[in-house]
Amino acid sequence: MTLPDLESLRCFAAAARHQNFRAAAKVVALSPTAFSERIRRLEEQLCAPLFERTTRRITLTPAGERVLPQVEILLATASGLRSVAAAASQPPFELTIGTRFELGLSWLVPALDQLQLGYPHRTLHLRFGDTDDLVRAVVVGHADAAVSSARLTVPGLEHAPLHEETYVAVAATAAPALDGPLDAPQHTLIDATADLPLFRYLLDAAPVTQPWRFARYEYLGAIAAIAQRVVAGKGVAVLPQYLVQVDIQQGHLRVVLPQWPPLADRFRLLWRRDHPRRQALLELAAQLRNLPLQ
Repeated sequence: MTLPDLESLRCFAAAARHQNFRAAAKVVALSPTAFSERIRRLEEQLCAPLFERTTRRITLTPAGERVLPQVEILLATASGLRSVAAAASQPPFELTIGTRFELGLSWLVPALDQLQLGYPHRTLHLRFGDTDDLVRAVVVGHADAAVSSARLTVPGLEHAPLHEETYVAVAATAAPALDGPLDAPQHTLIDATADLPLFRYLLDAAPVTQPWRFARYEYLGAIAAIAQRVVAGKGVAVLPQYLVQVDIQQGHLRVVLPQWPPLADRFRLLWRRDHPRRQALLELAAQLRNLPLQ
């Protein structure tokens, strides 16, 4: 099997981003005919169609969806090699990255030194906040990018996938049983916000028609605060698995409703589509994908 060349991979990434071969061809400075030939040859090399083609637009096939994150990693790695080789001649620059408090403290802060390796000309700053604050900061230019698992509805943003975020429903070890909606009146549901609850990840996965009527609802905003209250036996919650895994292993928490695993989400690095350092952000995303969540 002939390995795909980087230029063909760049064409694929541009087509996936613009959802139009003609527009993508302009970005990589190829004629539409030459661009289409690159995509056709790449599909032959990978033995799979990467795009569904219509008269007006193109969309990724399931194979294309699977390939895209790997292509972005390869392109960012190739660019990173050039950056390392040319580090001495590159002017220094700074990037401000937004993050949730819990994720930033457990994952990004410990990784700052590692992220600096090979990028001596790049300085990273962190900006902490909740999801709405972080997205707003990116939109208005107060942050260059943000790590978020929020479902994006704001136009003009681009993103690169990072890690899958899996969730689990938990309660204190000594809490009463919670096997379904009929047990809900014995519990307090502790969640982030009423308008965007984490419990929705379980609701979307549970094939039940009965309503969940909890005795009380408590909204704390921060997932670390939610976890602390659940460990103290004050209620039940749906929380990121990376956050509560140690408490589960140590017996402070137990998994409830295991028959309905909550739907997973995905962390993304998001930035404005017109950001002048898009390539640097793609390189950072490739680094972050290699850092396990903790």
